[in-house]
Amino acid sequence: MTTTQPIRVFIVDDHPVVVAGLTALLSQIGDVRVAGAAANAFQTIPFLKENPVDLVLLDINLPDVNGIELCRRIKKEFPEMKVLALSTFSDRSYISRMIDSGASGYLIKSASREEISTAVHTAMAGRLYLSLEMERVLQPSAVAEAGTVPRLTRREQEVLRLIAEGLTNHQIAEKLFISPLTVDSHRKNLLTKLGVKNTASLVRLAVLHKLV
Repeated sequence: MTTTQPIRVFIVDDHPVVVAGLTALLSQIGDVRVAGAAANAFQTIPFLKENPVDLVLLDINLPDVNGIELCRRIKKEFPEMKVLALSTFSDRSYISRMIDSGASGYLIKSASREEISTAVHTAMAGRLYLSLEMERVLQPSAVAEAGTVPRLTRREQEVLRLIAEGLTNHQIAEKLFISPLTVDSHRKNLLTKLGVKNTASLVRLAVLHKLV
């Protein structure tokens, strides 16, 4: 059944290539229109106040406010607006915290047009969208007991150890032969995963739980 009004989708992601890719995919879905895009929370809230938007595709890792906190703000100010989380990781801590913050689903950035379309329409119908992979991740048997520290990837452990040693993003990039942008992405992922707001708290938690 077609609707008279298109679904107006707003993209929040600080990577222009991701925004361009999502815009191209969404433009191929007949009843969806891209209402705009923003790179951070500072740009997002004013746009949503001034423009009609039905659904926000929200990156978890943003340069000013993380997506989990921004999701809470959006749902508080615009309760009827739907939010779908975007991430490069299918990690239980990300998924559960975004859903707890009011998100209607969770998408990996490599999702196909068909999956994005399904997620958008599921959210607009008032239901929660999780792929089969996400549902498996959320199964209790797939994770450690509640209250334990989230599992870190090998690369995250390496980056965390070097952060604890006081190295800058550029110094870490040189040691690990990756780009400073990639290091910064790992740093933001670690902050979100461990539920802290700054590097000092990150290092303190890492030492407390013997992660470094």
